[in-house]
Amino acid sequence: MTTTGNGPQDAATTTPRAEAPETTESADTRSAKASTPTPALLRTAAELDALPRPAGAERIVVMTMGALHEGHATLVRAARQAAGPHGQVVVTVFVNPLQFGEAADLDRYPRTLDADLATAGAAGADAVFAPGVDEVYPGGEPQVRITAGPMGERLEGASRPGHFDGMLTVVAKLLHLTRPDEALYGQKDAQQLALIRRMVRDLNFPVRITGVPTVRDADGLALSSRNRFLSPQERHTALALSHALFAARDRLAAQQALHERALATAPGSGADRAAGLNRLGEARAAADAQAVALARPNGAPAAVRATARAILDEAAARDRHPLVLDYLALVDPADFTEIPDDRESGDAILAVAARVGETRLIDNIPLTFGALT
Repeated sequence: MTTTGNGPQDAATTTPRAEAPETTESADTRSAKASTPTPALLRTAAELDALPRPAGAERIVVMTMGALHEGHATLVRAARQAAGPHGQVVVTVFVNPLQFGEAADLDRYPRTLDADLATAGAAGADAVFAPGVDEVYPGGEPQVRITAGPMGERLEGASRPGHFDGMLTVVAKLLHLTRPDEALYGQKDAQQLALIRRMVRDLNFPVRITGVPTVRDADGLALSSRNRFLSPQERHTALALSHALFAARDRLAAQQALHERALATAPGSGADRAAGLNRLGEARAAADAQAVALARPNGAPAAVRATARAILDEAAARDRHPLVLDYLALVDPADFTEIPDDRESGDAILAVAARVGETRLIDNIPLTFGALT
């Protein structure tokens, strides 16, 4: 399910738009709208139980808190492809109060069920389960909850205490209610995805958990329901998040490529060295010798952090609409502990969270040390 932001909507006033002239829809337009499938809308657990399961095929679920955008649609399309023509795709839409620190933030979260139904249907959903709070928590806030443990207290958990306990609790309930064979989640919420995988493994849930790559706008900003709260100037600042991640990824790739080249042209490598010198030329090889001294593989984590932080620091120093960094962390995807500077190989996630104006944003990118990317 998509996590929510703690930032309220900007209080800036807007200029009323001029009324658009009335238009008459063409027959083709009406036909296109009519041909868009409308998923079944289920509001209760009983209605969900009555939904026939596909015979000989799988049910795949996509969990959301509504306000669906292209990132959610990508998840639904991936689920549709995985389910195949005979499988079933169920999208859940539930704004989970346990994931909000303040009641005002819960009240401000956008509810757009009609639009969500249209988006889910166009992407291939067969049904949308959109229960009310009383349906999910019939006795009020649950007394027994899933605890995220130490991994849930890091990064996002430190910034939003209790958030992951609430998230895992509702995910566990929705997995029980929907009973899918597979559940898809976006990799933009990397810590959430890691915790769901850990819960499913630790508590023996009979479901496959699949991550779907982050969807981005053309300018690189990761799609999020919170982006609508950014003014144009704030959005420009917010681009520093993705720019920092991409620059760090490129720095790692360049450093590892240089290290590989250094090994191929190192003294004593015989024919490989001769071939390397012929390719690069003596002058280039000599220049590389100095650069190679700075391209030790065990310095890659520090270089990644430094590259990303330089871009974020620049955005934080802006006079107007500065970026306020919450964290920049290079972590192990298994438990979200920090990667040491002497790490030479293995997978990692470079994660960032920051506030621009009143909007809090997160982003991340997967990295692999010790291999060309």
